[in-house]
Amino acid sequence: MVDSARLTAFTPKLVTVIGEGYSTGHFRRDALAGLIVAIVALPLAMALAIASGASPDKGIVTSVVAGFLISALGGSRVQVGGPTGAFVVVVFNVIAQHGYDGLLLATMMAGIILIVAGYSGLGSLVRFIPQPVVTGFTAGIAVIIASSQIRDFLGLSMKSVPADFIQKWEAYFQALGSIRIDTLAIGVGALGMIVMLRTWAPRWPAFLITVVAASASAAMLHLPIETIGSRFPDLPAGLPAPALPDISFSKLQSVMPSAFTIAFLAGIEALLSAVVADGMIGSRHRSNQELVGQGVANLASALFGGLPATGAIARTATNIKAGGITPISGMMHAVFLLIFILFASRLMAYVPLAALAAILFMVAWGMSEHHRFIQLLRMPGGERALLLLTFALTVLVDLTVAIGVGVTLASLLFMLRMSQAVEITNDGDRLSYAINDGDEDIHQRDALPAGVEVFRIDGPVFFGVAGELLDTLRSVGSRPRVIILRMRRVPMLDASGVTTIGDIVRYAAAGNTQIILSCVQAQPLAMLARADLGPDSARVIHSANFSEALCAASRVSEAAAIGTISTD
Repeated sequence: MVDSARLTAFTPKLVTVIGEGYSTGHFRRDALAGLIVAIVALPLAMALAIASGASPDKGIVTSVVAGFLISALGGSRVQVGGPTGAFVVVVFNVIAQHGYDGLLLATMMAGIILIVAGYSGLGSLVRFIPQPVVTGFTAGIAVIIASSQIRDFLGLSMKSVPADFIQKWEAYFQALGSIRIDTLAIGVGALGMIVMLRTWAPRWPAFLITVVAASASAAMLHLPIETIGSRFPDLPAGLPAPALPDISFSKLQSVMPSAFTIAFLAGIEALLSAVVADGMIGSRHRSNQELVGQGVANLASALFGGLPATGAIARTATNIKAGGITPISGMMHAVFLLIFILFASRLMAYVPLAALAAILFMVAWGMSEHHRFIQLLRMPGGERALLLLTFALTVLVDLTVAIGVGVTLASLLFMLRMSQAVEITNDGDRLSYAINDGDEDIHQRDALPAGVEVFRIDGPVFFGVAGELLDTLRSVGSRPRVIILRMRRVPMLDASGVTTIGDIVRYAAAGNTQIILSCVQAQPLAMLARADLGPDSARVIHSANFSEALCAASRVSEAAAIGTISTD
């Protein structure tokens, strides 16, 4: 049964849907959806590649190779993959620091990391990344993408654009006197056309229509503006031959952090996209197989000289709305893109860079999730600080640093809240109590023997609260003969918690105090047994419930009273 379930979890959805029966009617729907998605993806792939510091053909190669494999091997029925805005900052920085070969190596390493993560069952862990961290670095990436397009949108005369955010804007302000009105007009017109089409004709491919209109306008008016052809005069047609990048140990070390960042972003965005798709079609994706598919796709993309890839939420949603019902629609989107670059690559040279900048402005606006950002600003102080810190670090420092600091801070905030939720109560302060907790729902405090203290712990005992537990027990004035620790409501005990209980036992033994552990659950019991504090230990007494604990406490007290301590 377990083997069968594991086999299903690592079966691509393509295999599943073909096994369910696939007809020519299904293929017609998937092929039409694939064509529509390809029309949307073509200008977007070029724009994202240029924003990443690569040539536009790299974006299309990525959409063809990785897009085909993400659909063919992934764990979602309708996921469409390719380059996305989340990678722009990382890719740009890797190319600037390590060259394009360094990017290919980092992408291959990220693919291997994703495959290992998928087969290790880590796909389900992505849901634990807190929303303020995701929104913070996504909004930060959106700001960086928009900032990177100012030169092309305004037609500024600049030899190069600084990578640092502050320096970049300083350079823009210094070059404002070189704005080209014709370039700005094309950019503003393209931006206005996208907004109007999305408002009045949301089903039309706004990006493609805008690119065609802008290219035709610039060509007919003979505008001396920068185009894809003027910046990239030697664009290849078709797919390049697969090849390995230069590999050395030192280069592996230098790009390792970027590889983990790429893998993290690919996993996050792919699984978020798959979740969105599930909600739209009423299906359920296989998260670990999705990571495996993403890993293979990134390996293959790097072999063909492409960029990092992941599941794209906008293209996946377009696929669903266009009628795509199986992974074949995503595969057909890649096939149509291949046809485009084989037979229409020369036409790409006429596309104005200002029009692609307008497209990326819209991509950045969509990525910013401004509504969610504003909503999170209304949250408590800790959530706001996490959001703003991640956002600021993404924009001003580095995406890798932002993710690391954001996740670490989120974990610390979570542990703080968990520690505040754990209660350590001295039941000796009350004569009676009523707890609806099975065998613990009794009123035996009235009969508590003299010299016995009772503490009830509610919540997991981990390193965040372990010290508080010891301090609470030490605060007892006179040393009692017996301390009962009621642990029925302790679901989890970590190594720090076990160490603290061991310290309590030693502290109590030094004062001739006996520790009784009442109703310990399975996981804490197993942890205690590893530290020689289990039921077979002579150092502590275990009881199945509070009634047994009171009986054991009475025996210890009576034995102490006659000078012969016995725990029988």
